Amino acid sequence: LIALMTCCPLPPTTNHITTTSTYTDVPNTSMRKVIAKRLTQSKQEVPHFYTTASVELDDGLALRKHLASSHGVKVSVNDLVIKASSLALRDFPGVNLNPTVDISVAVATPSGLITPIVKDCDKLGLGEIGDKVRDLAGRAREGKLQPEEYQGGSFTISNLGMFGISEFSAVINPPQAAILAVGGGIPTLIPPSKPDGKPVKKIVMSARLSADRSKIDEATAAGFMQAFKTYLGDPKLMVL
Repeated sequence: LIALMTCCPLPPTTNHITTTSTYTDVPNTSMRKVIAKRLTQSKQEVPHFYTTASVELDDGLALRKHLASSHGVKVSVNDLVIKASSLALRDFPGVNLNPTVDISVAVATPSGLITPIVKDCDKLGLGEIGDKVRDLAGRAREGKLQPEEYQGGSFTISNLGMFGISEFSAVINPPQAAILAVGGGIPTLIPPSKPDGKPVKKIVMSARLSADRSKIDEATAAGFMQAFKTYLGDPKLMVL
């Protein structure tokens, strides 16, 4: 083998890559540096585990249409998700770990992701949640939020459904103990519940909870997801 290597030496290797394309190095903003540091620390130090549920959205979409046509109230699917999450957190405070239900809502801005907070969310109506989210998101994109409007929160929701994403896993934002990753609704054939039944077409959304195992156990996470699925699947429970 030594003789073969001596007779037939391998070509030298190099890490140098030449290209004719031009590029520009864009330094990270202060916000992106903070995000990178915090989320890297989270993945290194927080023991993440995941629970996923499929949620039927048909009744929620019908309620949304009814509120718009009959009452002039504009409610997004994300508003429904926020309200359902707030009630599930109220039912399972072990996921919230806070005296109040203050939900951070992930908003993409030119300088990075920011999470303005909808405070006391479980006490707000759907219309109030929609108004607050639109105001906070608009000012977040303009860089006009006050620190107390995005620092803190007891739970985070990240929704990529509007970007055509069906499902994903989100990274927990400490000191919070959980974050809910929401995908878009997909037309799905649901198998019949009876032998002589027919499949039913439904709009189904995937929701995945990332939870901190040092603070939340599997049974608590599962209970939260069941409650979330119940509220969102039967939205009249959210307006009682």
